[in-house]
Amino acid sequence: TTTPYSSSTTAVNVVSGSKGTGEGWIAPSAPVNSEASLRLTLEKSLEGATFQKRLSLLGSTGSIGTQTLEIVDACPDNFVVDALSAGTNAKLMTEQVLKYKPKIASMSTPQAAAELKERLIAANCQEMPEILFGDEGILAASTIASADTVVTGIVGAAGLKPTIEAIKLKKDIALANKETLISGGPVINPLVKEYGINMLPADSEHSAIFQCLQGVPEGGLRRVILTASGGAFRDLTKDELFKMCKEDPEVIEAHYLFGASYDDIDVVIHPQSIVHSMIETQDTSCIAQLGWADMRLPLVYSVSWPHRLKMPYRPLDLAEISKMTFMKPDHEKYPCIALAYEAGRAGGTMTAVLNAANEAANEMFREDVGLGFLDIPKLIESAMEAHKNDHKVHDVTLDDILACDAWARQHVVEKSATMKAKLLV
Repeated sequence: TTTPYSSSTTAVNVVSGSKGTGEGWIAPSAPVNSEASLRLTLEKSLEGATFQKRLSLLGSTGSIGTQTLEIVDACPDNFVVDALSAGTNAKLMTEQVLKYKPKIASMSTPQAAAELKERLIAANCQEMPEILFGDEGILAASTIASADTVVTGIVGAAGLKPTIEAIKLKKDIALANKETLISGGPVINPLVKEYGINMLPADSEHSAIFQCLQGVPEGGLRRVILTASGGAFRDLTKDELFKMCKEDPEVIEAHYLFGASYDDIDVVIHPQSIVHSMIETQDTSCIAQLGWADMRLPLVYSVSWPHRLKMPYRPLDLAEISKMTFMKPDHEKYPCIALAYEAGRAGGTMTAVLNAANEAANEMFREDVGLGFLDIPKLIESAMEAHKNDHKVHDVTLDDILACDAWARQHVVEKSATMKAKLLV
């Protein structure tokens, strides 16, 4: 993944990056930075706003799922819901099935599936979907033949296998599951290229970069600039600190989505969260995407790309904002950023270890089991160090990724117990 990348065989001086060599750049999973992606974007744009997409929505009762369905409500002529999968919230799933009439409705457990069926019968459902549960149900939802786009709103490594199977059936992916690329990038990116699908980011930072890259010609990208909200520890709740830690591995997701070398991915702290990220082009122009902090905006673009649908959202008011500030991250204050770069440059299974350790440590921090916020990077670094003897760079498989994910989570549990024991001595 460190060989110079340029998809053109005839053009001259179209190598992306600040060095002009393409070193460290890879083929992107998002449809950007190539002649083929430009042609595809133009072709789809000329279709007009009368398009219709058929969606499979994984995680329909969570925040990503419910906000995606709000988009369907706002643009009913553009979207049809063919499949829904969720956890155990049978009550909300019942409401969704009655309203959107999917062909498949899947729950995480057999008990939840049975409850869903009972509720639908009691509601006199006239168009009963196929009701499934567990891994089989999620796979059925992600691979339903009629859907052309799968929205991956489920959390964790559980999203990897259904995403892979959807890609193999040449379905576009509206990517809201960060594990897909942060952990699974070495597996996912080759599949995106092999099956020719579009990986469309649905989170705010990567959607911002994706939007900024529309119309940028091959080789025109010099640098990716991710924004993070940051903030003083004393001003942040545990949930806010958790969100901040989740942002750290996003340099890895940016690498796989847009192909940028880690040397050409920067992070800046932007407390107002209005500029969602930026790019710098080869002529040193900076292009940014701005908007209120509203997760629906990136979701809209992920399911409607490259179209711009009219939405009933509050317009941005720059005068109201008054001022925006930017600053370099303090790596002593935010040590997880450096760890994300280290794991990304190591490549292979190391990013799966980083992501799993980060999630496990953050969950323990939120659960008040005796860990401090600054223990999180110590636990992540410990997992990465312990993984070095088993680190796999080439021919990484899904089983490798899932095994590393499970191992790293267990390592954090065991290491944290040791840390707490030392504090009690």
